[in-house]
Amino acid sequence: MIRATMLAICAGAMLAPPAAAADCYSIGQQVAAQNGGTLAKASEANKGGQAVCVIVVLVPGKDGERPRRTEIVVPKG
Repeated sequence: MIRATMLAICAGAMLAPPAAAADCYSIGQQVAAQNGGTLAKASEANKGGQAVCVIVVLVPGKDGERPRRTEIVVPKG
């Protein structure tokens, strides 16, 4: 019983994204909602010595066209 509990805790810790990625993910969800699209990717990067979130949003195309891929860089924090 204890072993199964420990395995579940370890598995959960391995599957959880790092805190920085989680922050960028939540920022990405907000950006996607503001742009009327779907969050495709959210990652942290360092640009010019500043921590930023690189957000990729898929915005629906017009008249049945393919979605447009939009990359947005947002300062983290």
